[in-house]
Amino acid sequence: MKYSRLTKEQFEELHKEFINFLATQTITADEWDKLKTEKPEVAEQELDVFSDLVWEGVLSTVKYVEQISEHNIHLFVFNEDHMHVIGIKIDGPIDVTTTDGFNWLRENLMDDTVTFTQGKKDYSEDKNLDKFKLIQSGSAITKGELYEYFNKLIN
Repeated sequence: MKYSRLTKEQFEELHKEFINFLATQTITADEWDKLKTEKPEVAEQELDVFSDLVWEGVLSTVKYVEQISEHNIHLFVFNEDHMHVIGIKIDGPIDVTTTDGFNWLRENLMDDTVTFTQGKKDYSEDKNLDKFKLIQSGSAITKGELYEYFNKLIN
């Protein structure tokens, strides 16, 4: 398995897609029920293959992710041949995960306690796996509004 297995809730949400996937494997509903009881390891493999297919589809469309903690914001964009990150660090008691803290940051971008950094990183051999690792480490998929805002501000 390349990524991670979908959760029970995700499988329930993708129920129709999973049925279509099984159909492409020429597995009927009766055969699936039989597979689960008689060959659970094969059923597990099918769940893993489907999960990887879903992840691959999702990751191929992801352009932006962001990771926000109390005193740090990391905003990533996935370009064709590298990823670019904008980092924002706040020294002090401000917690940007709260509405008040984020509003403080918006109003105090040039404060001495706010530091901006940026960097570029080439992808490994697997661009989607690089994206997946960021998501697994707590990054959220976004539309990129925050990245684009700060990119215009500092560049």
